Amino acid sequence: MNTNVVTLTLNPAIDQSVAVPGFAAGTVNRVLWEQSDPGGKGVNVASFLADLGHAASGTVTVSGLLGRDNAGEFEQLFKSKGIADEFVRIPGKTRVNVKIIDETTQAITDLNFPGCAASAADLARLERRIDSLLPEHDWFVLSGSTPAGVANDYYARLIQRLNAAGKRVLLDSSGEPLRQGIAATPWAIKPNIAELEELVGTPLPDTAAVIAAARGLLAQGLGCVVVSMGGEGALFVSADACLHAQPPHIEVKSTVGAGDAMVAGFIAGQLRGLSLADSARLATASALGALTQLGPRLPAAEVIASFMQQVTVRTANV
Repeated sequence: MNTNVVTLTLNPAIDQSVAVPGFAAGTVNRVLWEQSDPGGKGVNVASFLADLGHAASGTVTVSGLLGRDNAGEFEQLFKSKGIADEFVRIPGKTRVNVKIIDETTQAITDLNFPGCAASAADLARLERRIDSLLPEHDWFVLSGSTPAGVANDYYARLIQRLNAAGKRVLLDSSGEPLRQGIAATPWAIKPNIAELEELVGTPLPDTAAVIAAARGLLAQGLGCVVVSMGGEGALFVSADACLHAQPPHIEVKSTVGAGDAMVAGFIAGQLRGLSLADSARLATASALGALTQLGPRLPAAEVIASFMQQVTVRTANV
């Protein structure tokens, strides 16, 4: 299996972070600073993989649906990081998502806009583009929500095609696209607690309940379930192991892309042939790195290495 990775983003976004000290609804608020970054979950994963050095040892390719009218910001990012651009351009503008950051209370308010609607012709062009990537890419990361015009079973049907072609697929979505995607048995998924609770239809009040839910998904044919749990770290559950990665306390500057950084770190660990425990360390360290930055980017490699040493990984068989 080669180490070339495709990340698929059907609903990308430009992430605009604005700092508003003492933010309050219904009043005039003043912006202290703002920053805009081309993103979307799969775009972020590709960017983080490049930051982790994977673009030097394997190909990182982005694909999906991208609004033609403001594609320039994305194109500049891909060029600067050595990421291959295989996005299908569609009419209109890619959406803008706004994060309002109140640094005085550490509260973050998200305003997520809908994306461009996709036509049947757009999706047919995307299918042909994905087919063209199959010969040279063995790893596929399917990330994020689906825009208008894309059926809830889109990921499921794509996973079936990729599985039939012998590809390794990680799915990171939510709601019905995640539920139907799991039925097609991707290799791995990475829900957070809220997404996992929605998926299994019951509250998960403690680690034992989360592990039981993850093992239930493994029984459906998945190879690995990674559950991000915020400040509590993450669980990495496979048929052979159940590991809890606990991060050190850090000062959070922005949550933009932290979950995507965890996906990128986990994939990078697997591509490097690391054990599940060391992949968990790299995934958690990558998420920590994203939390210390403004926007979807990682600190220097030595900082990630330092975070890896501070992540505690223990067996969590309860």
